[in-house]
Parts: sequence; C-alpha cells; structure tokens
Amino acid sequence: MRAIWTGAIGFGLVNIPVKIFSATTESRLDFDMLDRKDHARIRYLRVNEQTGKEVEWNNIVKGYMLNDQYVVLDDSDFEEASPEKTKMIDIQSFVKEKEIDSLYFETPYYLEPQKGGQKAYQLLLEALHQTQMVGLSTFVLRNTENLAMIRPKDGILVLNKLRFAHEVRETDELNLPGAIKISKPEMDMAVELIKRHSSAFDISKFKDEYNDELLKIIKARAAGKKSKVHKMKVSSTKSSDLIEKLKASLA
Repeated sequence: MRAIWTGAIGFGLVNIPVKIFSATTESRLDFDMLDRKDHARIRYLRVNEQTGKEVEWNNIVKGYMLNDQYVVLDDSDFEEASPEKTKMIDIQSFVKEKEIDSLYFETPYYLEPQKGGQKAYQLLLEALHQTQMVGLSTFVLRNTENLAMIRPKDGILVLNKLRFAHEVRETDELNLPGAIKISKPEMDMAVELIKRHSSAFDISKFKDEYNDELLKIIKARAAGKKSKVHKMKVSSTKSSDLIEKLKASLA
C-alpha cells in the first residue's frame, strides 16, 4: 500500500508521527467508454477552451474566480492557508462512538505509526479502547479540510472521515407519511418478522452479487451468446393488504 498522507496525530502535547493508508478498495467492474461505431476508446482531454488545444497536466494550475478575475494558487498557498492542519491531526475532543450518527460517516483509512512514534501510538490505541471513546479532529487532505474520527479497531488506529453538519441535507423537502395510525396487530407482526430474521452482524455474508452476474453476462457476450432479460415490475403493498402480506411473510 502507498501512503496518501504523512504527518502526526496531536494527543494533548504528545505528537504521534503517522502515515495514512486507504482502508478500502474499489470492487466495481472497470468499464471503458467506447464509440458505438468501431468500439474505439473515448478519451477525456484537458482542453484550453480558447485555443481548443490539449493542455499538459504540468501546465494546469488551480484558480478561483474573484471579482470577474481568476486568482491562481500554487501548492504553497494551500499549505499557507493552514500549515498545521496539512501536517497535524490535532484531536480536539473525545466522544462516545455511538453518539455519532452513521449519516455522517464517510471514508475509512488506516493509520500506521512512523519511526519513533510506536509507543505513543500504542498508548493512544489502548487508551481509546479502555475508555470506549473516539477522538474528533479536523485536518487537510488533498487541499480540503476534513472532519475525522480516530478509533481503535483490531490493534490498529482507524481514521474515519466524517461529513460536516452543513453537508447533510435537511429533510423538510421530502414528502414523508407523517402521523399514520398503525394498528396493534400490524405492529406486533412487523416486530415478530424483524425478530425472526435477526442475527449477529457478519459482513462476510454480504457479497457483491450484481458484479458477479454482470461478469457472467460479459463472458456470455464474449462467447457470442445473448442472455435473456428478466424484467421485474415492482409492486407496492396497499394499506388494505398490509395485514395479509405480514401474515404471509411470517408463514
């Protein structure tokens, strides 16, 4: 694995030098965009909109439109905006993990201690485990400030990026059902249905079956076969049928 960030965790006055590694990998099939006529690959070009000519990557800079004029920034400007946050994950507070709504969870990363930081790393790991707390911090990754949660997991510190509160949309524009009366028999059967299908969480039981089926279709197409399309129409259960459907589910 290749580190995507190098810096330190600030734990009070203790600095723990760490590297950040991505904890996830992409599992989707990699499709190329093709011209329908001859199956030639479609490429995205970085084109100067005035000259129409392609621009080399090393000639591309970042600019912000201010007062009808672009202000161009370089790497040093991004670091100057908050030099400490580009190199420090300073833990600002500790909270119970269960207090953080899963709506805010984003990308997970592994934290690895650098040379000289192993003992302080282990201390933070065990202290978080013993107190059942997680650390909250903000830091800059790829020129963007991120809210982060640091937690212990299986002998390693894991950093989870979190969404800021303003990044989660309000629900007032949704057409929600409101106060609909649910009868006791309906509720009892719904609860019973949930209990019957309850089990301990095991992530390994869940597979990306769609990709597997898609790969079968690709291999069949490659062999000159065309798969039969099974169209599915989704039907909605009417309020009047709710009891019967619940009974049938339990049966």
